[in-house]
Amino acid sequence: MKPVIGVTPDFNPGNREDMGGKEPTYFLRARYVRAIEELGGLPVILPLAAAETDRKRLLSDLDGLLLTGSGPDLSPRLYGERQRYPFTVMSERRSSFESTLARLARRTRLPTLGICGGMQAMNVALGGSLVQDIPAQLHSPLDHRQAPPATELSHTVSIAGGSLLHRILRQREIRVNSSHHQSVKRVAPGLTASATAPDGVIEAIESPRHPFFLGIQWHPEFLYDRFEYHQRLFRAFLAAARARG
Repeated sequence: MKPVIGVTPDFNPGNREDMGGKEPTYFLRARYVRAIEELGGLPVILPLAAAETDRKRLLSDLDGLLLTGSGPDLSPRLYGERQRYPFTVMSERRSSFESTLARLARRTRLPTLGICGGMQAMNVALGGSLVQDIPAQLHSPLDHRQAPPATELSHTVSIAGGSLLHRILRQREIRVNSSHHQSVKRVAPGLTASATAPDGVIEAIESPRHPFFLGIQWHPEFLYDRFEYHQRLFRAFLAAARARG
């Protein structure tokens, strides 16, 4: 049986011209769905249910959870800060939904993969914080919003030995793409940083006490069909989901 993977979409509450304009709209790049489907999973795009009971029901029917990236950013209020820089804030509907699912997934030991904004959502949901704007706060010489398309590699990341990520990739350094201006600042209690960029920006987090609770800052859905080590991330995630089911 193929493992059923819940995939979170982005949400336009009616104020984004690039995602449906004034009509509330779900939005999801097909690459996420295609990666899961082509590598042996059954992707299901999740509705952003408001009720706690409905969120629990959705999660109970899944073998794995994929928290996807997002154009807008989490509100800094969620990690106890005021917004210091101009950026579009994610809808409360999506941020609330993903926060609940991340907490429930860790509690129920549901295999979970967070990509880019999904990794940030995992960290904030469990009590961590974010760098609101890398260029303004870290003055890094590394461009984390690469100019080439996301199908191209941008910079290296170093992977912590003995981590889940290291066991999956079987490499201590890989090259990744990069499309973000925020990053993990304070790692949430119970999570550990398992990869960093050359400038110190955290590129992966995970839970040592969970069979598969992993967040990565890059976008393997743009790379898995050409780079085997990026494909390993999805294969390991699906294997964990299959084992649970």
